[in-house]
Amino acid sequence: MTQLKFQSRQTVEQVEESTDLAPKFGDDGLLPCITTDAATGEVLMLGWMNAEAFRLTIKTGEAHYFSRARRVLWHKGATSGLIQKVVEARIDDDQDALWLRVDVTGSGASCHVGYRSCFYRAVPHGARAGDPLTFLEDHKTFDPLAVYGDAPNPTQL
Repeated sequence: MTQLKFQSRQTVEQVEESTDLAPKFGDDGLLPCITTDAATGEVLMLGWMNAEAFRLTIKTGEAHYFSRARRVLWHKGATSGLIQKVVEARIDDDQDALWLRVDVTGSGASCHVGYRSCFYRAVPHGARAGDPLTFLEDHKTFDPLAVYGDAPNPTQL
């Protein structure tokens, strides 16, 4: 495969109105990526990509991310088998955020905790502000200890 090159950012018009892919990575070298289920639209996760992860995602058609906690590139599902196959990738108007629509292999889960979505709890607000979080998923789709072994230290997450 040839090296995928991003375009340099020249003008607002080029970034917002042209067909040039000219992503703007943050000062930390990362781009936020919202990932949703292609069939249902359900938000599965918010991940981060560096330029290498973005290039690999585009080239392979499978989601790759950069772990801010571990400071490493990772191919989503390489360990668990829950690979995110990209159906569509969209970049926002100023090219500083990505949206992936994916099909997930295996059980369909995308959360390392074992739930389908990383957003498996609701935060009470308004009159219920301060109440405990509410679980929106009533079961895990896989056992993370069986897949990953010992649970990671929360400070590493």
